[in-house]
Amino acid sequence: MPGPLAGIRVIDCSAYITGPMATMLLADQGAEVVKVEPLGVGDVMRHLGTARGGISALFAGCNRSKRSLALNLREDRGRELLKQLVAGADVFVQNFRPGVVERLGIDEPRLREVCPDLVYVSLSAFGQVGPWAKKPAFDHVVQAASGLAMVQSDPKTARPCFVRNAVVDKVTALTAAQAITAALLHRAQSHEGQHVELSMLDSAIHFLWPDGMSRDALLGEGVNLRPPIADAYRMIKTRDGYLAVAVLTPDQIHGLMRAVGRPEFIEDPRFSTLNALLENLGEFEKETGAAVAELSSEEALSRLEAEDVPCAPVMAPHEVTEHPQVVVSASVEETEHPLMGRMLRPRHPARFSATPASVSRHAPALGEHSDDVLTELGLSAAELEELREKGVLG
Repeated sequence: MPGPLAGIRVIDCSAYITGPMATMLLADQGAEVVKVEPLGVGDVMRHLGTARGGISALFAGCNRSKRSLALNLREDRGRELLKQLVAGADVFVQNFRPGVVERLGIDEPRLREVCPDLVYVSLSAFGQVGPWAKKPAFDHVVQAASGLAMVQSDPKTARPCFVRNAVVDKVTALTAAQAITAALLHRAQSHEGQHVELSMLDSAIHFLWPDGMSRDALLGEGVNLRPPIADAYRMIKTRDGYLAVAVLTPDQIHGLMRAVGRPEFIEDPRFSTLNALLENLGEFEKETGAAVAELSSEEALSRLEAEDVPCAPVMAPHEVTEHPQVVVSASVEETEHPLMGRMLRPRHPARFSATPASVSRHAPALGEHSDDVLTELGLSAAELEELREKGVLG
C-alpha cells in the first residue's frame, strides 16, 4: 500500500543531517527521493562515525528510502542534467551556503523556469541574509547561538552545556519536512509553487521557545518570575542506577512524597505546589536523596509506579532497543543491508492507518542509481559512458 506522499518526486541536493533527514522522512512517507551527491566523496556523512561496508551508520540513518545519483555540478552538463531532473519534480532541496546556488545557476528563479510550480527549499545555518548569513556552522554552534546551550546550564555550576546530540539538525529536519508538506498542500489547492526558507537558528529558537524562553517572553514590569520547568530535569540516584521522575499535578507531587517515604512533606509549604517545589528543589533533594539512594532502581520504580508518578529508568541505547515496550511497539526493526550487513533502524514514527509509511530502500551506495535515474531521462548507455569519461557522472 503506497504511503501518503506517493507520486511526489523530490530532488535532494542537501548533505550532512538536516536536509537528508527531512527528505528521508518524506521518502518513508512514499515520496520518490533522488539524492544528488558530488563525485568522489559524496555526502561527507558517509564517512563519519561507526561504519561497515564503506557506509556509516549516521549516513544510513538519514538516507534510507532514497536513490543516489553522483553528479558533478561544477560542469555545465551536470547542471543541465540536474535541471532536467527538476523539470519532472515537485520539490527541490538544497543546503549550500548562501550565494553558492546562484553561482551554480541552480537558484530558485532559474529552476522555476524549468518547473513553474516547484517547491524550492533552502536550508541554512543562520538564514539567507544578515551578518551571519555566510557564516559556517554545525549543530552545537547553533545550540550556542540560539540560547539552547545556556538553558542547558548545569544547575550547580551554571556552566553552559550542549545537548550531546544533533538536536538542532534534527528539529530543523522535522520543521522542514512539515513545511514541505504544507507547501505541497498549498500547491495542490492553488497550483502555485513557492520558495521555502528555513534556518537552523530560527528552528532552534522556535523549538526552544515555549519553555526555554518563558522567562524572557513577558516584557515590561510586573512579571512574576518563576523557576523554569527545566530545573526539575535532574536525575535521581538509586543504589544501582538513575531514574527520571516528572511531577506536575498535586496528585503526582504527593505521590512522589509518599514514594520516597516523606508523606509529611505534603503539608510542607516549601513543597506543596509545583512552583514551590521548583523553588526549593535543592532542599527537597537533600531531604529525600539519602532515602532513595538506599533503594535499588527496581524498588524505587515500583514505589513510584504504585503512586502513578511518571518515571522511567535511565537506559543505555542498547537497553532501549531491547526494552519490552520498544519490542511490543515494533519501534525498531532489524534489516540486512547489502554492504553494511545486519543492522537496526527505527520505524517511521507516524502510524498511518490508510497510507502506512515504510522503508522502501536501503541507504544507497554513492551513485548506486546514477544509471537508472539518467536512463529514465532518456540517456543511452553510450551517453552514460561518455559522461563518466568526462567526469560528469559517478
